[in-house]
Amino acid sequence: MGGPHFSQEMQDTLAWYARMRRDEPVSHDEKSGRWRVFRYADGLKVMQDPATFSNDMSEFMPDVEELTAFQKGNFQNMDMPRHRELRGLVSQAFTPRFVASLEPRIAAVTKDLLDAAEARGGTIDVVGDLAHPLPVTVIAEVMGLPKEDHPLFRKWAYALLVDNGVDAIRSEEGMAAMAPAVREMNTYLKELVQKHRAAPGEGLIADLLRAETQGMRLDDQEIVGFLGLLLIAGFLTTSALLGNAVLCLDEHPEIVDRLRKDPELLPSVVEEVLRYRSPLVWLDRRAARDTELSGHRIPKGALVSVALISAARDGDAFPDPDVFDPDRTNHRHLSFGKGAHVCLGAPLARLEARVALTELLSRYREFSVEGEKVEYHDPDGLLAPTRLPLRVHKR
Repeated sequence: MGGPHFSQEMQDTLAWYARMRRDEPVSHDEKSGRWRVFRYADGLKVMQDPATFSNDMSEFMPDVEELTAFQKGNFQNMDMPRHRELRGLVSQAFTPRFVASLEPRIAAVTKDLLDAAEARGGTIDVVGDLAHPLPVTVIAEVMGLPKEDHPLFRKWAYALLVDNGVDAIRSEEGMAAMAPAVREMNTYLKELVQKHRAAPGEGLIADLLRAETQGMRLDDQEIVGFLGLLLIAGFLTTSALLGNAVLCLDEHPEIVDRLRKDPELLPSVVEEVLRYRSPLVWLDRRAARDTELSGHRIPKGALVSVALISAARDGDAFPDPDVFDPDRTNHRHLSFGKGAHVCLGAPLARLEARVALTELLSRYREFSVEGEKVEYHDPDGLLAPTRLPLRVHKR
């Protein structure tokens, strides 16, 4: 067990956030042109007022054919009423009951991945051996992909979210690097959906094909777009959450002792991890009209970015915000968004993290992070490790 697992760069960033919350809670960045929001109350207002702060970010993204095709089913980047229509259709298939039914399979995949990591000997890399392959495998199985194609799906996930950086989708250069993988995945998923349409069966895609609201159904490209969204959201959030949870437990061995005695504490630990080490650093919206935020006039069309980590460290919203405290009764963090656009995949990410952490705690009598060997994402894109060596001692 070690000390705080925040790089010096991240510690400096947290100190900067504290200064900005105090002195410039809403700040215009001349270099990027975006308005940065640092306090919880302002961030919550941005997320809960979609009429003023739009989710349609298309004007900030490069005009690339592959991206446009995937955006058709990505309701997270849509405003009302289209967001409500598509999300309502998708929610008929991606239900809480459906997510809960995945728990036994998530547990089995977790065990298989840890068995394979142990067989290679040495330390376990929580990210490479577990946090990355677990969500990819689960999502691939949910979509009904043949087992032999799972490595292909993992390749696409890495191309979209790891190899080229979290924000690659926002630049011409980043999209050019990702385009071949996006094109390949788009073609594959469209053929998969068409096979299900030709021969209806069971599973998530079949349920998406059957979903209907007020005479509306999802077309093939809308289903492909949602499956792409599920890959991106499901992979990124689960991977970051699980890695961050292991870091937090290593920092706080007393919490590990409590969890071994009282596993019912685990959901609260997961929520506090989401607050204390919010995976996503920024959440973006577009000003749909001229507006005002904390006395600052924000013009229509401006990019507005909520600093999620800063909002989570706001003492006006969370007492003793720099303390990791799973006994908090306030779990109002913004890590999965708020309002109508709250992340649909959040229950799956929470479930996968809870199941994986339960297996780690039951399998190993002791585990500790090799702190000097931990590697991280760019702290301006994602607060999460890219490599997390763990020394383990089996029971």
